[in-house]
Amino acid sequence: MNTKAPLIGVFDSGIGGLSVLRALQEALPHARYTYLADNAWAPYGERDADALHARVRSLITHWHSAAKLDLLVVACNTATAIAVEGLRSDLPHLPVVGIEPALKPAFATSRSRSIGVLATRATLQSARYLRLRDDCLSSASTISLQECCADGLAGAIESDDHAATRSLLEAYIGALLRALPDMDTLVLGCTHYPLVRNMVQDVAGMHVALMDPAEAVARRAVHLLGNAVKAGTPSGAPQWQCTGSPAMLTAAARRWLRRDVAVSPGSFDPPTASLVRPVVP
Repeated sequence: MNTKAPLIGVFDSGIGGLSVLRALQEALPHARYTYLADNAWAPYGERDADALHARVRSLITHWHSAAKLDLLVVACNTATAIAVEGLRSDLPHLPVVGIEPALKPAFATSRSRSIGVLATRATLQSARYLRLRDDCLSSASTISLQECCADGLAGAIESDDHAATRSLLEAYIGALLRALPDMDTLVLGCTHYPLVRNMVQDVAGMHVALMDPAEAVARRAVHLLGNAVKAGTPSGAPQWQCTGSPAMLTAAARRWLRRDVAVSPGSFDPPTASLVRPVVP
């Protein structure tokens, strides 16, 4: 009889999914974890949608085939928006949890009825996000919603470039506040953004509530796994894999999770024929 704890796979384009992994480990400390970063293609937000759709589905299908996941968490707003329906079709027996901008709780809690959304271009242009936004607006006509396409922000966070991150946040959040002077709620529409939550809060102001969907993802994982995760000894360190250089992922885990991890070069090497590759000029 297999007595192993369920294996949860957490997928992101790079380091943003660490904010989701942290929430999952707090909610399900006895599960096993494996983390895959497609950092060879990070950041996803400004990639061609069709190429990204094909790549994400191919990567994750190959990953699941090798790892035998019990639950997949797509801890990337852009990948969820573009590919989660395709993944559920590709992997019908694997529970798949996506992540999306926390518009519903924002609409439910904003007192000023003025909400800003900070997200990648790909997320804001995706059919999935547009459906979510339109559904929320149709039931709350008094809400003022302003979106900001945060080009370059995920990349600056990924590179740990504090000066660039601060500059971009000031530009983007400043634009939102000029459009919505009464904004009291800011939806963080990319999993990279909660990694610099303190900086976001400082720029936006302490009166602005920040909406991060990581806890909702963790609650959904708890619901799907049910009694499969037994109380006992915590599962230990996740397995770390990436498609590009391991240095950034190693440094990010040390910085955000406060632990040392070992990621070998070429630790995830899917069949090259099945992947869309970056175009090198």
